[in-house]
Parts: sequence; structure tokens; C-alpha cells
Amino acid sequence: MSDKYQYNNPIVLERADPWAYKHTDGYYYFTGSVPGYQEIELRRAKTLNDLENAEKVTVWQAHSEGEMSRLIWAPELHFIEGNWYIYFAAASSNQPKEHENQHRMYALECKDANPLTGTWEEKGQVKTHINSFSLDATTFEHNGTLYYVWAQKDPAIPGNSNLYISEMENPWTLKGHATLLSIPEYDWEVIGYLVNEGAAVIKRNGKIFITYSASATDENYAMGLLWADENSDLLDGYSWSKAKDPVFSSSEENSLYGPGHNSFTVSEDGEHDVLIYHARPEKNKEGNPLNNPNRHANAQIFTWTEEGFPDFGIPGSPS
Repeated sequence: MSDKYQYNNPIVLERADPWAYKHTDGYYYFTGSVPGYQEIELRRAKTLNDLENAEKVTVWQAHSEGEMSRLIWAPELHFIEGNWYIYFAAASSNQPKEHENQHRMYALECKDANPLTGTWEEKGQVKTHINSFSLDATTFEHNGTLYYVWAQKDPAIPGNSNLYISEMENPWTLKGHATLLSIPEYDWEVIGYLVNEGAAVIKRNGKIFITYSASATDENYAMGLLWADENSDLLDGYSWSKAKDPVFSSSEENSLYGPGHNSFTVSEDGEHDVLIYHARPEKNKEGNPLNNPNRHANAQIFTWTEEGFPDFGIPGSPS
């Protein structure tokens, strides 16, 4: 691999759930969970290596109380039909302490060209089929339809969160039914917590691929893969297949632990697909791993197999 694709990992320090998007203006726009979980921050740069030292702008601050006031998690920045949108999850100060992680999903909109300097408007909660713990929303367009993919707890299903997909009426409103895509079922998905979350979508080789992350957010965190034919009914659960084994997991050799909650972008010349993911430099020693800010954003070129599937390789090792 050429030296120009040797990214200076970590590309951004202490930003879990990293989201990088290369816009038509040539900038990479980046966001992620900010330690303290009380704000949404954006930055941009012409190269992925320049993001760490790029200007940081807080575009939204958590409310002082009530909904959207606590634990602001995993923002994503999307450009849809000429406007910018940020999707994020937040908890409420009105919830009892023992239910502090009862997040719901929300959307912000910016109609200005530059999302770092533009005005952001709250579009409210993105309501789903169940009023329950939900987070990690992402969107994608396919054949003229806007889709929403997210993680949510269904009280009728054992575990902490499953993955769902729905059509969107507009960028902050779902319509139609929600389709269950995946539940934590394999051994590697149920370590510490029974979790499927952090979905990201990439379309290649006649297929729609969805990566996701599973298990607790310590060194057991790992990435899985779903896929469907691009001509299938994406709202039909039977259209989707699921890999039985993780496609990206901890590397002892490279001291990158718990890789996951990824996003996809392309290299500076647009010729290579790039995986953006967070990982820890060591195993979590004690306490709640969510309180440890040492999840850093990394970038890694990946390739595709002869069968047309992504080959992410090993964290920290060129594909």
C-alpha cells in the first residue's frame, strides 16, 4: 500500500463511535462521542490525517434538564437532499438513576452550506414502533427511498438491543413498519451484554452491506456483517443474510482492542474504501468501560474478496 495511505492512527484521540464523511466540497467531516457526553462536535479537514488538529466546533449542547440532557451518544452527520442532518441518542434527567441509559433518538437539521458555521434546528425525537431504549441511528438512500437503521430494545426479546430498518417519510420521521434485521445470537455477540448496535451501510458489488457491533464496549466489542441483494425488498427480513463470525475483532499483536462502531469513507483520491472505527490501546482494567475515554478513532484501507464481500483484515494491519 502506498505511503500516502498510511494513516497516522489514531486519526482522532478520544472520539468513540467515529463518523467520517467525505463531502463534495473535498472536506472530510468528522464527529463522534465527546467524553462527558454533553455536546456534539464537528470538525473538518482535507485529509483524514489532518482531522486530529482541525478546528473543533460545538454545534449543539445538551439541554440543562429534561429530554436530551444527558449521555449524548454516537452522533452521525448526513447530507440528505441538500441539507445536513445529525442523528444522535440522548437520555433524560427525568429518568430515575437506575434507568439512566434509557436513550431515545433525535435529529438536528442545518440548511446552511457549512455545517460547522450554520444554524442547527432540533427536529425532535425520531419515534419508532416501540417506546423503548434506542440509539445508533444511521441512514442511507437506495433506489429513491431513504432508509433508517438503528438499535433498539424490544421488551419481548431477551437482550439489550437488536437492529431494525424502516423507510423514512422525511429525514426525521419514519413511515411504515419496522423490520427486525438482527438479534444478538452468536457467542461473540453476547459477551457482557447482548448487543447489536452501531450500524453502518456501504453499497458495493450489487449488495447492501450493514456492519454492526456487538457485546460489551470493552475488548470483547467486535464487528459483524449483514447483507442483502440490491434488488431485493430491503424491508423483508428474509432478504438479509448474517455472518456467523465477527468480521473485525481485537488484535493483541497491534494493541487495538474492542474495534467497532464504524463508519465508511473513501481515500483522499477516492480510489479506496476506508474503514473508520474506534479501538482501545489496552484492555479495560476496571469499572464501566463507557467511563474510560481511551477509545480512539482509527482509519484503515480495506479490500474486497473475489465474491464481492468486504475484507477488513486485522485492526492495525494493512489489508
